[in-house]
Amino acid sequence: MSTAAWVANEAVEWSADARFAIYYAPSRASAWWRAGSEWLAGDAETGVAYTPPQPEALSRPLNELTHAPRRYGWHGTLVAPFRLADGVGAGHVLAESRRWAQTQQPFALQLEAATLGDFVALRPASAAGDLAIRELAANALRTLHPLRAAPTAQDLARRLAAPLTERQRALLVEWGYPYVFDEFRFHMTLSSSLDAADERAALVAWWQKRIPELGPLRVDGAALFVEPAPGAPFVLWQRLPFQTAGVEQQ
Repeated sequence: MSTAAWVANEAVEWSADARFAIYYAPSRASAWWRAGSEWLAGDAETGVAYTPPQPEALSRPLNELTHAPRRYGWHGTLVAPFRLADGVGAGHVLAESRRWAQTQQPFALQLEAATLGDFVALRPASAAGDLAIRELAANALRTLHPLRAAPTAQDLARRLAAPLTERQRALLVEWGYPYVFDEFRFHMTLSSSLDAADERAALVAWWQKRIPELGPLRVDGAALFVEPAPGAPFVLWQRLPFQTAGVEQQ
């Protein structure tokens, strides 16, 4: 069984193994979208390749440090990738996602670069911003959860074998993912897992200088991403604009 959809105005066939995700992605016209796409060497919406910048403090090419996030495209997760429930098609997901997006209000988010474990990411710079984006993600998850296929016994066993807290295990069983609601931490990943502390520090320093030039991140929409087949790069299929309104700073 396959899922028919439209990408770049052309009909495509996605297998039943395709996964969908609701991500935050900066608007196409924003400097933030170009900066992140260049960093990851490609635009997940158009497929255009870029030559990434090269922070002077690095001793090896940036491409070698960004392999993992490059597959997912420039984004921050709101609803983690999921397969569709029986009887649910790509068009249904798109329609429900668009309806959800039109109930949301834009806001602006201040960001900072930080080391999260052994990788580098952008994250909200204030408690108010962290709460605003967490509430957005929770609202999206509650709305779209009925479209998600229940995890297979194999997937569930694999995830439950990871070092999770009891709260995270309960969330995984109920919602299909352990890092939701109070366990959710919004971030935009900038690197693969890096053992070298000096490399992590170099990436943080580069972005801390770049953030003031880019300004606050305008959260005025989300995006529906698709992994067409297991292990394939994610593509930005459709953008999901929020209501047109003033932007509140967080």
